Amino acid sequence: MHPLLADTRKLGLYLLAWSPLAGLLVSLLAFAGGFTWFQAAEMSVPLTLLYAFMCLSAWYLCRFVPVRASSTVNLLAANLLAAAVSSIIWSGLVAWGLALTLGLEALYLRQRALLFGTGVLLYLLAAAFHYVLFAVESSREAQAREMEAVLLAREAQLKALKAQINPHFLFNSLHSISALTSSDPAAAREMCVLLSDFLRTSLHVGGRELIPLGEELALARNFLAVQKVRFGARLRIEEDLDSRANACLVPPLLLQPLVENAVTHGISALVEGGVVRIATRLEDRTLEIEVENTFDPDTPRRRRTGLGLPNVRKRAEALWGSAARFEVRENGNRFCAALSVPAKTEDRS
Repeated sequence: MHPLLADTRKLGLYLLAWSPLAGLLVSLLAFAGGFTWFQAAEMSVPLTLLYAFMCLSAWYLCRFVPVRASSTVNLLAANLLAAAVSSIIWSGLVAWGLALTLGLEALYLRQRALLFGTGVLLYLLAAAFHYVLFAVESSREAQAREMEAVLLAREAQLKALKAQINPHFLFNSLHSISALTSSDPAAAREMCVLLSDFLRTSLHVGGRELIPLGEELALARNFLAVQKVRFGARLRIEEDLDSRANACLVPPLLLQPLVENAVTHGISALVEGGVVRIATRLEDRTLEIEVENTFDPDTPRRRRTGLGLPNVRKRAEALWGSAARFEVRENGNRFCAALSVPAKTEDRS
């Protein structure tokens, strides 16, 4: 079905666009055709409306003879032939209408060339309009397909990155439990219980695309509770949280790799232990998250092969693009992972 016939608003705009052409036809018939103004208007308005609907057939011709797939000769020949046929039919209807209603068949015979030429011109203009319409629709479809491909690729990337987190964390946690089984069985059992609670909660929120930062902070606390069993008093936790930021939406398990990195690469290497500090701020529609930990700058650096920090960076870039900033910095015996992203809530983005 013709797209204009399926949308009354667009059809109304299309017919309105023919109004200047009806006025032009009235003027041509009045000045060059020998008609009175009343006769010209009485004939031109209904005939223009009729021809407007006839010219909708150009849509089917444009589909059959597209610009990109047709040579210039075939394109011109097809459109000129269709314009001539349509104009002949229209001119015949004009002659019949004049003879039947106004008795002016003699005037038609004198001006049939003018009417035929006008009909050809109007049809060609309608064909050009439909080619433009096809080009616009094709451009929109191409943009929609491109956007859909980008969204599907981003969704696949986010799912792949999220799938890396649980196995990575589970491997490290099981390794810690294994180390405790011989030295502190009671702590190992407690850690198993806390670990099961954490995994149950993470699986519950993991199916959602975004969760409030408040829930993500609760997950991070559950993770640190698991690690607290292992390290005891060596692991100290500080929080500097902006309550306004709790409603901001973030991907599930975004903080967990950061706090895991702080414990694994910072606290675990310190005999006396250290501090893991979590800070959040909401400023100018920007959410800022920092996870800071103490570490021993004199300890030989291990070659980093972990997934945690690269995973956070990739997930942030996939979700927020260039608007996301992730950086790590060292200041003395302090290591800080800082993430800055556009603030988004359920009420407004």
